[in-house]
Amino acid sequence: MTTVYMSLNCSNCSSPLQLPPGANSICCAICHDTTLAADSRSSPPPPALSYSSSGQDDHDHPPHHPSQVVPSGPSPYNHAPPGPPPAVHGTKRAVICGVSYKNTKNELKGSINDVVCMKYLLVNRFNFPESSIIVLTEEETDAYRQPTKSNMRLALSWLVQGCQPGDSLVFHFSGHGSQQKDQNGDELDGYDETLCPTDFETQGMIVDDEINEIIVKPLSHGVKLHAIIDACHSGTVLDLPFLCRMDRNGKYVWEDHRPRSGEWKGTSGGEAISFSSCDDDQTSADTSALSKITSTGAMTYSFILAIERGHATTYGSMLNAMRSTIRDTSIELRGGIITSLISMFLTGQTFSGEITQEPQLTANEPFDVYSKPFSL
Repeated sequence: MTTVYMSLNCSNCSSPLQLPPGANSICCAICHDTTLAADSRSSPPPPALSYSSSGQDDHDHPPHHPSQVVPSGPSPYNHAPPGPPPAVHGTKRAVICGVSYKNTKNELKGSINDVVCMKYLLVNRFNFPESSIIVLTEEETDAYRQPTKSNMRLALSWLVQGCQPGDSLVFHFSGHGSQQKDQNGDELDGYDETLCPTDFETQGMIVDDEINEIIVKPLSHGVKLHAIIDACHSGTVLDLPFLCRMDRNGKYVWEDHRPRSGEWKGTSGGEAISFSSCDDDQTSADTSALSKITSTGAMTYSFILAIERGHATTYGSMLNAMRSTIRDTSIELRGGIITSLISMFLTGQTFSGEITQEPQLTANEPFDVYSKPFSL
């Protein structure tokens, strides 16, 4: 079975695009301009390309576009009409993605719970309209809300499309993260950090360079982005220029992670801040040890708990509270009994052992973490 794509170039920046069957427009992930099927300002597009459903990306050199069958039916992302963004682009909007890798050896128990809890937090604590939140999980019935590589790319492009001063954007991911060898020399440790969609074994992972290109660089003055990334090896998964290196006493310094090449990995005047599950060389836990009721990502749980317990005054207090929750739980695990912290949903898997992850904070520019108020 094959799906035929129309090849065309972005009418604004000339980036190559692949138009799915039946679509009359597509949004460019690089410049976010909408191109109509008959509006390419470059030379006529080459003949349509056919991609086999069995195609596979080269993980060392992944192509820009995933080789996979596009689900039938209209996409909620790439059919935006020309002109102003639709009403869903409110001053607050979010993409929440939970990948459970159901019925595979990589299965996670807590990702869906993380998504439900994060959506509840955004709607009820921070007044995000439900209509301005896109949820991607394997439990969604809409084919375009499945957390595939293609759908995640489209959702992230949607998140920043048409952003205006005063907008608050949130990207939450709960799932597997990994690393792969850096191909362009912009990583100090020689490895790119990655997020794993449901189809990562066939379509490849989403690399930090691409995440930075899609949701960090386009942020203009007055726009604020928060990323909450609950995945292994996620410390610098947004490729932000600065990392807050904090010790257990709360003392911190900002590490400069700007590429030696001089390439700018920051924003276009906006603000990007990421809370991530652990350092680049650490793994993160999917466990029932914190809630004592059901499995959650340790980082998502500690993030929500810090807010619920009133520690969300500054970014420094948030980071300290999150780390303390995980550290104290680890100590109690070694001691035996764990006190229940908050109730969530159903029963989950049991867990024994030590949680060693340390949540990290990265940003597009350094700031005083103990004076800057936290807000979404």
